[in-house]
Amino acid sequence: MITEIAQIDVKPGSEKDFEAAVAKAKAAFGRAKGFHGFELHKSIEKPQRYRLMVKWATLENHTVDFRGSENFTEWRGLVGQYFAAPPEVEHTETVLTT
Repeated sequence: MITEIAQIDVKPGSEKDFEAAVAKAKAAFGRAKGFHGFELHKSIEKPQRYRLMVKWATLENHTVDFRGSENFTEWRGLVGQYFAAPPEVEHTETVLTT
């Protein structure tokens, strides 16, 4: 299982609209090959900063299948207007769980 971690800074004052747009985008993710769920986390210290944690079966399910699909276009169409800067994205794999 791969976790995509996207750090997303949104424009000040757009936090609630961004959160609502992510909720709407749930369907676009749900149709994606290899998708296993996501969580949206909001920073306490920096309220315009979010981390979107998306579970994928493989790295390629995100980087190839999702990014090359209409689902990605739908996702960006819903949330892109709220970005203060392009998201920073990295991928991790679980090495320890308690």
